[in-house]
Amino acid sequence: MANDFLTLGIRVDFNDILKNNGISDPTEIQVEAIPKLLKGEDLIAQSQTGTGKTLAFVLPMLQKINVASTYIQGLIITPTRELAIQITKEIEKYAPTANVNILSLYGGQDVERQIKRLKGSPHLVIGTPGRIADHLLRKTLEFSHVSMLVLDEADVMLNMGFMREVEYVIKMTPGRRQTMLFSATIPRGLKTLAAHYMKKPSQIKIQSRHVTLDEIKELVVETSEEGKIETLSSIISQVNPFLAIVFCKTKARASEVNEALISHGFASDELHGDLSQSKRNQVMRRFRDAKLQILVATDIAARGLDIEGVSHIFNYDIPQDVDSYIHRIGRTGRAGQTGVAYTFVTSKDRESLRAIELGINRKIEELITEDSPRKKFQKSRPSAAFKDASKTKMSSFKRGAFEKEQSARRSPSKKSKRPRTTNKRSK
Repeated sequence: MANDFLTLGIRVDFNDILKNNGISDPTEIQVEAIPKLLKGEDLIAQSQTGTGKTLAFVLPMLQKINVASTYIQGLIITPTRELAIQITKEIEKYAPTANVNILSLYGGQDVERQIKRLKGSPHLVIGTPGRIADHLLRKTLEFSHVSMLVLDEADVMLNMGFMREVEYVIKMTPGRRQTMLFSATIPRGLKTLAAHYMKKPSQIKIQSRHVTLDEIKELVVETSEEGKIETLSSIISQVNPFLAIVFCKTKARASEVNEALISHGFASDELHGDLSQSKRNQVMRRFRDAKLQILVATDIAARGLDIEGVSHIFNYDIPQDVDSYIHRIGRTGRAGQTGVAYTFVTSKDRESLRAIELGINRKIEELITEDSPRKKFQKSRPSAAFKDASKTKMSSFKRGAFEKEQSARRSPSKKSKRPRTTNKRSK
């Protein structure tokens, strides 16, 4: 592996910014992808979340943009608004140094305001398929000079039914462009798309299970459907996570669990597709600032979101497959930190659990709770798993906020260890 980004061909000024952000050693996908992308090759990169793929395509794109031009030269398509926002924030660390103008386009924003900003001659656009296609139909966006196209989390776009919009956008770009496809899996639909629109692409497959899972303590919690919320509340009270994400299978379920956690006195809020963009932004801002302890989310939050300080993941509803499992728990144990992931399992979930264990090639340790059939859970003597959970690392950046929030969560009342929150859900 290359010793630094300079060896890969990254500019000195970008390398300095990387070091200032605590990044000195490139990841495996960055080592493999950056030289190929700087050469202009098409690329299919298969890797899980948490492997550093965003910088793998962002840095070469920024280096290759001609800032003297007033045309859009780079386009990054993502499946969700949250991922578009996150990639934009990452690019904003480097774009000013290169004098590159960037613009993000996604639903929930005022279209007229976006049209006005498009007149500012952006070099690089980051957006979701629907909103980009909408601007193309309005003729407020023009891609005749796009030389670099990225499809990020391409399998998610396929699963969400965005392929029609994606293909429409691709057809509006020049055939001579460089096309980069990044995806956790490469299903048949993506292989067909690559065959139609890519030119002899290089292929990279990063075996990222160790990157994603090595720093995560994984536990199975056997419970009943009726006892889930009490079990969840009990574990949260025991381990007192710094930041935790609770994953649910549907929007209605996320709302239900969030309401229950609030009623138990936890600082919780929900994130799913039924919320307005302003509400989603507000929730994510409060969670990142540690003003919320718990985020109850659907899988919209599982892909691409990189939130510093997430110490615990709760799979309230078991993931549908091993890829979803890895992506969910990959929200913790990032950037050298450790994390804990709990997966709740009822009697009907046993087959799904076996499939996940086969996928990660090992059995997940079981945590015995008072709701499990064996009922060996003792609140007065936390298990070793709870003790491990309490030792999860936290960055110095978040430590001050943590101590402040911990102080605020303490209550003089013996009846409740946390004050009730006054969070108001968006109607």
